[in-house]
Amino acid sequence: MYSGGLIYGIDSSYILLIVVTFAIGMASQFYINSTYKRWSRVRSSAGVPGAQVARQMLDAEGASQVGIDEIPGELTDNYNPRDNKLHLSHENFAQGSVAGVAVACHEAGHAVQNARGFVPMRIRSALVPVVNFASTIWIFVLLAGSFLHIAGLTTAAIVLFSFSVLFHLVTLPVEIDASRRAVAYIASSGLSDRDVRGARSVLTAAALTYVSAALISVLQLLYLLGRNNRN
Repeated sequence: MYSGGLIYGIDSSYILLIVVTFAIGMASQFYINSTYKRWSRVRSSAGVPGAQVARQMLDAEGASQVGIDEIPGELTDNYNPRDNKLHLSHENFAQGSVAGVAVACHEAGHAVQNARGFVPMRIRSALVPVVNFASTIWIFVLLAGSFLHIAGLTTAAIVLFSFSVLFHLVTLPVEIDASRRAVAYIASSGLSDRDVRGARSVLTAAALTYVSAALISVLQLLYLLGRNNRN
């Protein structure tokens, strides 16, 4: 990774990292928001709310025990394996847009993964408590290592941060597979080609946000490794 000097006393490679990660993050968020809004204005040929299509997908894919409820916010949708429920935002729970159906079926795809023991999802679930712990303390360990000039602490911080990078990388196949399952179900359930095209567009845009998150975490890790080597 780029290794520069100091700009006003700040590591220039760190400034570059901030600029690049900010640009990647903003671009991915703009793309998903604009794509979602475009297809949220298009009514699905199913003519029913996203939650109902997701229910049909769950029943068809052997995950009928999974519940569905509504949560506040926009694009706050998720599947929680702990309570075995899809939690869908109002737009995707109650409305029948192409985007709403796509997102609801994507979350149903996660429930199907869980029901079938999809290995990457099992790995990601196992990493959650480790990542929650590591992501909380790694920065404090890094700062302690920097201020106290203890190389072992700096290395430990990088190892802790690496768990977050691993989590982002493992998340990619989980999200991509859930989207693949969603599009496949929409295509096989008799919905229109427009619905399939729109669902693929929305879920591809969503996948890019996970790709960008993984890329940002890798860039941060490369910076930390480079900084540690220079020191």
